[in-house]
Amino acid sequence: MRGLDEGESYIVTRNGSPVGELTPLHRHRFVTAASAMAIFRGAPAVEYGRLREDLDTIASQEALPRG
Repeated sequence: MRGLDEGESYIVTRNGSPVGELTPLHRHRFVTAASAMAIFRGAPAVEYGRLREDLDTIASQEALPRG
């Protein structure tokens, strides 16, 4: 259990054959603004006009009921 608390995963075997995997639960972790900025610093710039066109192409903006 300590290993799971530390993020370790384990393969469960029966007679030497893998039958499952024991993994820690994914917990929500707080990410600081500085960390997020560092992660995305090298990301390409967003072309907002193109993004809007792409979104309009795949997502209907009609106010009709779905069904």
